Amino acid sequence: MTTYIALLRGINVGKAKRIAMADLRALLEELGYTDVATLLNSGNVVFRSSKKTSAKIAAEISSAIAAQLTIDVPVIVKSAKDLAAIIADNPFADTATDPSRLLVAFTPDAGTLSALDAIAPKVVAPEQFLVGTHAAYLHCASGILDSKAGEALVGKAGRAATTRNWTTVLKLQALVDKIDA
Repeated sequence: MTTYIALLRGINVGKAKRIAMADLRALLEELGYTDVATLLNSGNVVFRSSKKTSAKIAAEISSAIAAQLTIDVPVIVKSAKDLAAIIADNPFADTATDPSRLLVAFTPDAGTLSALDAIAPKVVAPEQFLVGTHAAYLHCASGILDSKAGEALVGKAGRAATTRNWTTVLKLQALVDKIDA
C-alpha cells in the first residue's frame, strides 16, 4: 500500500465550494481508500491505496466530488515519497523565519510546474522564489497579502497549482508518518 496526499484547490474559502471534512473522508472511504485522515479545513487528505497512479487517483477523487457533492474542484495527489522530496528540496526552509509566509505550490505534473516560472518577474526583494524539481517555493518575507508574486501564485497565474504554507506541509508530513507507522 502506498500513502498519498490529496490537495484540493480553493475549497472552504469564503462561502463558495464548501466541503465538510467528514464528507470528504467518507467519500474517499467509499472509493476504497483506507486510513483516510484530513488536516485542517482546507482540503488536505492523507490516505492509503494499492491502486492507480497519482493522476488517476486525482481524477477519480475530483470526479466523485463533482458527482456526489456537486462541486467542481481541482485535486492534486502526491505520494508520500513525492512529499518527502518536496520537503527535502525546499531551499528556503532554513532561512524563512515565519513558516506562514513560506508557500509551497503543488502541481499535477512537470509541465504545469515549469509554467510557474512566469511568476518570477513579480518577485520583489526580499521575496525569494524558486521552481524546483517537484514544487515551487515562494518566501514572502513581508507577508503574502502584500506580495504581487504571492497574489499571482494563488490567483490566475497559479490556477493549475494549489499552495500550502510551510507549517501545513510539515503537518501533512507528520500525518503521513503517523499513518505509515
